[in-house]
Amino acid sequence: DPLSGTVAPNLPAWRIDYRDPNVVGNIKYLWEPSRHLHLVTLAQAVALNADADAAATLREHLDSWLRQCPPGHGVHWTSALELAIRLINWAIVWELLHHSPLRDHVLPPDTDLESRWLTSIFSHMQQIADNYSRYSSANNHLIGEAAGVFIAGTVWPYWQRTGPWTRTARRILEHEVCNQTWPDGGNKEQAVSYQQFVLDFFVLAGLAARRSGADFSETYWKTIESMMAYTAGLMDVAGNMPMIGDADDGYVVRLAFANDFCPYRSLLATGALLFDRADLAYRGGALEEKTLWLLGEEMRPRYEALRAQARGATTPARSWPHTGYHLLGMDFDTPREIRMLVDTGPLGYLTIAAHGHADALSLMLNVAGHEILIDPGTYCYHTEPDWRRYFRSTCAHNTLQIDGLDQSVQQGNFMWSDHANCTLLAFTPYTSPQRLRARHDGYRRLTDPVTHTREVIFDPQTRVFDILDELACERPHTIVQAWHFGEHVEVTLEGAAIIARSGPVTVRIEPERSVDGIHHLRGSDDPPGGWVSRSFGVRKPTSTVLWCDAIDGNTCWRTRIMCEISAPPTSGADIAG
Repeated sequence: DPLSGTVAPNLPAWRIDYRDPNVVGNIKYLWEPSRHLHLVTLAQAVALNADADAAATLREHLDSWLRQCPPGHGVHWTSALELAIRLINWAIVWELLHHSPLRDHVLPPDTDLESRWLTSIFSHMQQIADNYSRYSSANNHLIGEAAGVFIAGTVWPYWQRTGPWTRTARRILEHEVCNQTWPDGGNKEQAVSYQQFVLDFFVLAGLAARRSGADFSETYWKTIESMMAYTAGLMDVAGNMPMIGDADDGYVVRLAFANDFCPYRSLLATGALLFDRADLAYRGGALEEKTLWLLGEEMRPRYEALRAQARGATTPARSWPHTGYHLLGMDFDTPREIRMLVDTGPLGYLTIAAHGHADALSLMLNVAGHEILIDPGTYCYHTEPDWRRYFRSTCAHNTLQIDGLDQSVQQGNFMWSDHANCTLLAFTPYTSPQRLRARHDGYRRLTDPVTHTREVIFDPQTRVFDILDELACERPHTIVQAWHFGEHVEVTLEGAAIIARSGPVTVRIEPERSVDGIHHLRGSDDPPGGWVSRSFGVRKPTSTVLWCDAIDGNTCWRTRIMCEISAPPTSGADIAG
């Protein structure tokens, strides 16, 4: 592990506890290079430019990996999902080489490299087929595993067992695309990053099926289309996506290399062409390399026609009632957009809710393409347990924490108990003012049970949000309201009032009652706060303001959020620009 210097043991895979950082270090930094996304990059250079140096490097990396990682041995055989992602990238490499005159430079006919590669491919498929994720782990892992076997089966139909394996993988994908997706298109893990992760698996498997002449069902593709539409609905006018739930920067493939590449826009661009959707093309922005590699350069004129058709004519959804996210605001998809996303969704998927965060009734506010109130992200998984707990905690989200406890109880890095359950009581997004009212029961487990009800009212005429938090209880409790700001936001205090500025945007947040304590944290370790994690393993200072108070029985806490845009933003804030 290059991060910690820990050397993983050279043992049979079943004897290695990859979850223990004392044994393997940070396993992510071992697994990620062996997903072999970079081998696809080399194969692209071979196929596109007949690059002999790239061919030699590809041969060297593939040969050394096969020699050092024999089937069933070492950390790279401990996770069926990792095997599946590697298979998908190997399949792309194989197909790219098939169309290159330098194929023999990578797989010389006078060596056994191709034979050893095929032996490892068979072992990958067998290992996955015998160890599909089941029960509480049947989440994105199961989708990825099935996609890996299915794609491999279409590319390498060489063995008697390939047919049964491929048919089983197809059945899993057909089932899980509906089973793990809400009817409104959201992935049930309640984690935006995993939305794009599983969409890649579904799209790649679907394209492989079409190429083989045995397409998936209409239901399969309709569900993917709904997932694309949901993804588009969460995107603000500048292309920002909320960092709800876990994220580890994991990608299935990497076919594009621009510095501003956005996996969400890329998926929407692909979806626009797959489903002939102008609204998806609008949010997809300029056509990027990944979509062209998947669908072909000949799709460019069609895509540009879709973008021209959609410009300025999109109407975003305002509610995803099953996933539990609801949008209030005005001037959507314009440079003066104001959008507040309210979380009333479940904690996560299945009993362990592995990738969910304790974020019930949390708010996220974007104004004119500027992220003002944010979800701070994830930061880490298996290492630094204190920070893992913090970034998943209630206090790391824009909602109320009671008695210093999370709404749901963390039982491990990927496990929760006593899930907080949200109930949407009212949502009227097309009236003036707009109104949302919801509650959760996460603190009903206390000796003196507390029910938290939050009402959000937005007046488009004044650009003011009024937040009413009602706490139903009988005895004294301590409460903390955390406000987490984007790292580019300048935050100052005027008493308890918060003034947040970013470019032409000024947002004032003030309580309509006195508070006992006010803390402005920036990069603080004790207490933790004032951090944002845009990338896995990276956290940067930002501003977090905590309002702390004590209550005694039933309490109503009112907050007013006022939004101003001092000058029209430049067209750069418009994703259609």
